[in-house]
Amino acid sequence: MTLGPTLLTGATGFVGSAVLRVLLARGHDVRALVRPGSDRRNLDGLAVQPVEGDLTDPASLARAMAGCRYLLHVAADYRIWVPDPAAMLRANVDGTRALMLAALDAGVERVVYCSSVAALGLTKDGTAAGETTPVSEESVVGIYKKSKFRAGLAVLDLVRTHGLAAVIVNPAAPVGPRDIKPTPTGKMIADAAAGRMPAYVDTGLCVVHVDDVAEGHLLALEHGRIGEQYILGGENLTLRALLELVAQEAGRRPPRVRLSPGLLWPLALGCEAAARLTGVAPLVTRDHLRMARKTMFFSSAKAIAELGYRPRPAREAVRDAVAWFRQ
Repeated sequence: MTLGPTLLTGATGFVGSAVLRVLLARGHDVRALVRPGSDRRNLDGLAVQPVEGDLTDPASLARAMAGCRYLLHVAADYRIWVPDPAAMLRANVDGTRALMLAALDAGVERVVYCSSVAALGLTKDGTAAGETTPVSEESVVGIYKKSKFRAGLAVLDLVRTHGLAAVIVNPAAPVGPRDIKPTPTGKMIADAAAGRMPAYVDTGLCVVHVDDVAEGHLLALEHGRIGEQYILGGENLTLRALLELVAQEAGRRPPRVRLSPGLLWPLALGCEAAARLTGVAPLVTRDHLRMARKTMFFSSAKAIAELGYRPRPAREAVRDAVAWFRQ
């Protein structure tokens, strides 16, 4: 029995391709919004209908949405550094709002918007933050995080003012297979597994298997409360502990040199200057260092209690990621 049609954005990407597989396993008839010329390897062999469109083209969104029962919006421009911040804002903020308006016009029954823990607040003492931890745009570091913060506000505004039936999920740092681009977290794991990360900074993050994040999207679709946010996290680890896990799975020695973010500031300035000249993403940026000063730990207690979310240990996520990057 099919439950669709369901429109999924971001299906060619890391998190979106995992969501696609869970949708298909649940019996959804999936229509995937894909950009012309996009890398579609993550769709190979799957019973999905690709529909060409772009978040910056509202007419294409209306065409893709026609007749759909559900919408899962996972697509986003996820980069720490971009040469043109305005382009990221157009895709992540304006594109999200345009997509939600198209869903309202099409009479979509239920929406799940994939935000990020990047849009949430952090505690001052480094303990795990939650969905209601105070946050302001001024405290959010970097254009990507600001774009997700603004997009989340736009979705919640449409819930309040237009009756949009949307639930927001906030994934932590997803890790696992099919990270073809790769994402910033995936690149770090790939570099560490290849022995290209001799040092680390003293920070922390919440690591979660990408397939658990995908399952969390479906749980939010099925059980989430309209207008609520749910953190989809896993295990809180220091960066050193994460790199030790990667080293164990890859059969390498973990990095032992701890660097101060302040000492790397001149390097970040130089990398950014070179990136502006070459267009190649910098190895390290000032935003990387600003983020590293904060411990990004999060609690998934709300998703566990209300959705039945059950994330697996971080080691399994790292193991699957290392194995996939090896292939």
